[in-house]
Amino acid sequence: MKIDILAIGAHPDDVELGCGGTIAKLISEGKTCAIIDLTKGELGTRGTEHTRKTEAENAAAILGVTARENLGFKDGFLVNSEEYQLEIVKIIRKYRPEIVLSNAIDDRHPDHAKASKLVSDACFLSGLIKIKTQLNGSDQEAWRPKHIFNYIQWKNIEPEFVIDISEHLDQKLKACAAYKTQFYNADSAEPITPIATKDFFESLTYRAQDLGRLSGVTYAEGFTSEKLIALKNFDGIVL
Repeated sequence: MKIDILAIGAHPDDVELGCGGTIAKLISEGKTCAIIDLTKGELGTRGTEHTRKTEAENAAAILGVTARENLGFKDGFLVNSEEYQLEIVKIIRKYRPEIVLSNAIDDRHPDHAKASKLVSDACFLSGLIKIKTQLNGSDQEAWRPKHIFNYIQWKNIEPEFVIDISEHLDQKLKACAAYKTQFYNADSAEPITPIATKDFFESLTYRAQDLGRLSGVTYAEGFTSEKLIALKNFDGIVL
């Protein structure tokens, strides 16, 4: 299965929060996208891994992604191990993406930065022909994505570029709101967490609005890049 964009998150909801608008926009433009969750988010204070699974499926349907998988790594204890790297290599070789979107390079939750490095290393290793992997009994061919871009999460990391999501913010917010156990709900009796406040959910809009203000659009999502980006020309730049 060949897709254009592979979005990876340490936990179900990371992708929606960090780059849900970008995914929605790319899909509307005819690109194909799959989401990979590394863990089930089983250590989350609110909800369960089972409610999280249903919520992730609902969010994926809202965004319109081609596929969503969960690798079942251990929540809270992500390690950059050979075992985890090879599982991600298998996924990269399965979907053969041109671009990988991954967790923030530095963040409040330790799994996020760990996932960023883990995914980066796996993307490199996936391109080595002497690393042999199989999927469903068949040998996989080496594949290395052309770009790895890291979305922004809790911390206000300065982006190296932004994507205009002005027409897709509502779709992003609906996908995030699909995680009913995780975010603000005035009727919920579950413990309040930093991401379960009204202010946090509202921050998804005002962060996008602020990045839009700085870049001359209405709403935007920011990314960092592992390598210097070259433009063929100035087409596509918002002037």
